[in-house]
Amino acid sequence: MVCPRVEAGEEDTGLRAATDYMLELSGGAFKGYTVGLLHGRMKAADKERTMAGFQDGTVQLLVSTTVVEVGVDVPNAVIMMVENAERFGLSQLHQLRGRVGRGKEQSYCILLSDSTSPETLDRLKTMCRTNDGFAIAEYDLRTRGPGNFLGQQQHGLPQLRIADLAADVEVVAEAQRAANRVLADDPALQKPEHAALRAAVERLMDSVGERPN
Repeated sequence: MVCPRVEAGEEDTGLRAATDYMLELSGGAFKGYTVGLLHGRMKAADKERTMAGFQDGTVQLLVSTTVVEVGVDVPNAVIMMVENAERFGLSQLHQLRGRVGRGKEQSYCILLSDSTSPETLDRLKTMCRTNDGFAIAEYDLRTRGPGNFLGQQQHGLPQLRIADLAADVEVVAEAQRAANRVLADDPALQKPEHAALRAAVERLMDSVGERPN
C-alpha cells in the first residue's frame, strides 16, 4: 500500500498518510495480519528490518511511501495499491508498479483516486494503456512540463524558450553532443573562440547560485 505522505498534515487532509493508514489497517481490515511500515524518515536499520520481514513473509502487508520506488525486489509481492494516485507523476507510478510482478504469479497494480478531473483521469488511463516506460515518460513530459514532475513548479533552472523537450529530443541530443565535443577540446573554455560561450555559462551559473569549475 503506497501513500503520498508519511504523516497527516493540516493541509491536504484528503491525502493518505502511511503512519495513520498502517494503524488503521492493522487494527481493522487486516487485524490478525502482520502489517509493516516503511518511509524515508525511519532509521536505516529499521528500514532494513522491515524490508527483510517483507521479503521473508513475516510482514504480510507493507504500508509505505515512495521509498519503495526503486531497489525493492520481492517476487512474492503480487498486489500494489497506490492511494491518491493523482499526486504522483506517471514515470513515478511506472517505477512503483515495477515492484510487483517480479515473480511467476499474476500481479496487479491498483491506482486509487477521487479526482474527477478529465486531465487527471486521462493521465491515469495512460498507465492502463501501456507498459512502455519511454512512452509514459514522454506523455508525462508533454503534459506536465519539465518543471512539474513532482506536482509543483521547480525553481532554479530557467525555462527553455526555444526547445521543446518532448518534441525536440534529437535536437537536444545533438546540442549535447556538440557541447561534449567543445568540452573535450577545451574543458575550461579558455580558447578565444569560446569566450562568448564561457560568459553564457557563467551567467547561467550565476542565475542558479553556482559557479563553473
